[in-house]
Amino acid sequence: MPDILQDLGHVALGSRLKRLAERLLADAAVILEQAGIPVQPSHLALLTALERYGPLSIMEAVATVGFSQPAMTRTVAALRGARLITTDQNPGDARAKQIALTDAGRAILVKTRERVWPKVGSAVSDLAGGREQELLALLTLFETHLAERSMLQRVTNPFSLIQVADTITPELAKAFFDINAAWISAMFKLEEHDIDVLSNPQVEILDRGGEILFIATEQHGVVGTCALMPTEDGAVELTKMGVLDSLRGQKAGEHLLAATLARAEERGIETLFLLTNHTCEAAIHLYEKLGFVHDPEIMTRYGCSYERCDVAMRYRSKD
Repeated sequence: MPDILQDLGHVALGSRLKRLAERLLADAAVILEQAGIPVQPSHLALLTALERYGPLSIMEAVATVGFSQPAMTRTVAALRGARLITTDQNPGDARAKQIALTDAGRAILVKTRERVWPKVGSAVSDLAGGREQELLALLTLFETHLAERSMLQRVTNPFSLIQVADTITPELAKAFFDINAAWISAMFKLEEHDIDVLSNPQVEILDRGGEILFIATEQHGVVGTCALMPTEDGAVELTKMGVLDSLRGQKAGEHLLAATLARAEERGIETLFLLTNHTCEAAIHLYEKLGFVHDPEIMTRYGCSYERCDVAMRYRSKD
C-alpha cells in the first residue's frame, strides 16, 4: 500500500513530522522505562534547562524549552509530583513561581546521559544514514525561518518586508531606482527631483532621518518600494511607492503601504503626506482606503515639488 503522506510531499509535511514524532516519542518512552528512568521523553528538556541555567520562572522555562504554557504547566506538575523539581516563590516577583532542580532530578539526568543518550545517538545516526548533523542543521534552519515568519503568514501573505533606516546596499539602491523609474517613466516623465531622489537615496532620504521599505518574494526578490522622506520643515513625505508590473493585482501595494503607515505611526510622525496625479486612480483609491484624505494645504505647501502633481493628501490615522 502506498504511503499517502510521502506521496503528498511538502503539502503533508506537518502531518508527516507529527507521525514521525509520535513514533520516536513512543520508542523513547519505552527506552527510558527499560533503563529505569521514571520520566517522559518530553520532561528531559526542562530538567536539562534547569541543570544548565539554574532556577527558572514558568515563563522563562516556556521561552527556553519552547513548550506552550499549558504544556509547561503540566510538565512542571508531573516533575514536581515525582520530586525531581521544586516550585517556590520567586524572590524577584512574589506573583511568580520559581522552578528548581532537586538532587533527585540531577541524578536522573546523570543516569540518562550514562545509560540512554549514547545508545540513542547511535540509533539516530543509523536512522539518518550517518547524516544526522545535516538533518539537525536543517531542522534548526526550518525552526529559525518559522520563528521569523510562520507558515500561516507565508501562505496568506507571501511578501517579506525589508526596512532600511541606516545604510542602503547597492542591490537595494538599484531596485529602488529601477522599480520607481519604470512606473514613473511609463505614466509620466522622470523629473529632476525624481532623478535626485532615485539616484541617491542614501543622501536624499536616509541621511536625513528617513526610511525606505521594500517588499520581496522568494520567487521574484524585491518587488516593491516605498519611502518616508523628511522635509526641511519637519513633515514627512510618503514617496516613491512602486510595485513591479508582474505583481500588480496581488495586493503587494496594499501590503507595502500598510507596512509603511505602521512604521510612520511607530515613529510618531505628525504630518505625513503624499503627492500624486489624478490619473493614478487605483493608487488614490488605496490611499483613501488606508487613511489619506485630500488636503488643499498640503497642495499649497508641497505641490510644486513635481510638475505632474495635481493631488495632495495627508494621512489621518483611523485610531
